Amino acid sequence: MAETIRVLVADDHPLFRSGMRALLAADPDTEVAGEATTGEEAIALAIALQPDIVLMDLQMPGLSGVDATRRILHASPNTRILVVTMFDDDHSVFAAIRAGARGYVLKGADPEEVLRAIRVVAGGEAIFSPSVATRLIDFFSTLRPEALPQVFPELTEREREVLDLIAGGRSNAEIARKLSLSAKTVANHVSNILGKLQVADRAQAMLRAREAGLGQGGP
Repeated sequence: MAETIRVLVADDHPLFRSGMRALLAADPDTEVAGEATTGEEAIALAIALQPDIVLMDLQMPGLSGVDATRRILHASPNTRILVVTMFDDDHSVFAAIRAGARGYVLKGADPEEVLRAIRVVAGGEAIFSPSVATRLIDFFSTLRPEALPQVFPELTEREREVLDLIAGGRSNAEIARKLSLSAKTVANHVSNILGKLQVADRAQAMLRAREAGLGQGGP
């Protein structure tokens, strides 16, 4: 039999806490580990009780749910945060995700949707209400490539091209042919790359580049 999912409910509205308490008590897979009414209390109880899941409201007296999420995960990295809130604006959604929340469900969700979200997040996955998921998809689908964080900003565009090919396992001769450069120019680029990345050799540069997601095209 699977272990019961222990849930800490962090919300300053008594009616919401009462409803969640009844919902979790009626479900055989979940139990209420505790209740918090402020961000500070949520942090203290999360550290003391070590629940599997914290149901976190974003707006509470004192410390916000976003700040509480960040501090809980810093102190207890194994605790998972599921935001349950009435706010689905971009700022709230992205702030919660940046803080480390693994799920985002709106308070108007059906009880079964909330229970499913708890199980999914407890299992190590992420889940979002449909409207929130749509916001995320829209955001990333309209994001211009140049707005994405640029890896190795200290490199020139040509040096990043060379590094990408190094990460893909290309030799200097292959890089020269691919980019229509002389062997000497490629060697100079490689030397500059090693210096800027502060690595000792080509192998270390390749490792750094692959960790950053370069070289996916292969040799």
